[in-house]
Amino acid sequence: MVENKKFVNRYNFAFIDEATKKEIRRKLLKAIAIPGYQVPYSSPEMPIARGWGTGGLHVTLAIIGREDIFKIIDQGSDASVNACNLREFVHHMTNVKTTYDTAEATIIQTRHRITEEELKEDQIFVYQVPQPEPLRGVERYENKTRQMHGEADYAKMWVSLYESFVQHGDIMLGAGYPVMVNKRYIMAPSPIPKWDVPNLSQSKALHLFGAGREKRLYAVPPYTTVEPLEFIDVKFHTENFKEMPCYKTGYKKAFLDELYFDDGTQHYVINDSNFLDKLAEENTPVQHSNQYINQLEA
Repeated sequence: MVENKKFVNRYNFAFIDEATKKEIRRKLLKAIAIPGYQVPYSSPEMPIARGWGTGGLHVTLAIIGREDIFKIIDQGSDASVNACNLREFVHHMTNVKTTYDTAEATIIQTRHRITEEELKEDQIFVYQVPQPEPLRGVERYENKTRQMHGEADYAKMWVSLYESFVQHGDIMLGAGYPVMVNKRYIMAPSPIPKWDVPNLSQSKALHLFGAGREKRLYAVPPYTTVEPLEFIDVKFHTENFKEMPCYKTGYKKAFLDELYFDDGTQHYVINDSNFLDKLAEENTPVQHSNQYINQLEA
């Protein structure tokens, strides 16, 4: 008797149907070919609401294979609610191996952080993006922002940065600081802190961005130049953690979280949970290298 295996599972591998995965992969290839360019896509329905990581999940499920090793972080943590729920969903839909180790993973999905540990050439870094349009703060109409990108007309963005400096003495942009990709497109690098922005430039890994609610995909291929917007006399700078070592490890060259203990005392701890664990175990993970991190003392 011939066994009918077609409907053994009630869902397709990686949940999304093959035609839709093919469409997402085609759009990702276009995004990789034009670094920083936003490519529209279908944004299929998922068992979570748009705005809760569907864009990153679409990308991950479209490219993941049975031999991949999957890691997901939420604001640097492997154990937050968003990370745990999406990790369980991806594992249940694919049965792939999951890990907390940055170095072991082949696909890393993130919400609002880049790992402190340097990424490798065989890794893909997937971002959950809430707002992919960097010009939304200076232009409300989509047809106008499309025209501005097409003509590389970014005057309104530069005026906005100038006005911020005039009013506050600094460019008052934190998470999601706009960048110029491959000297052509201004891109919103997800709401990652300014600390992570330099790690996009000349990265060995492939960076893929998915905005499910806005139905946009874009990418930064390996070894691509990514430059934060700055003036000749007003330079980009990262968050300042001088004189603020991690209270667990004493390390100073990582993005830190501010904590208050029950007695009211203020402490700082490394945001990247896996990086923190490795330092606590006296391992020496290879950290990203850029001009801002290199000038700091460990």
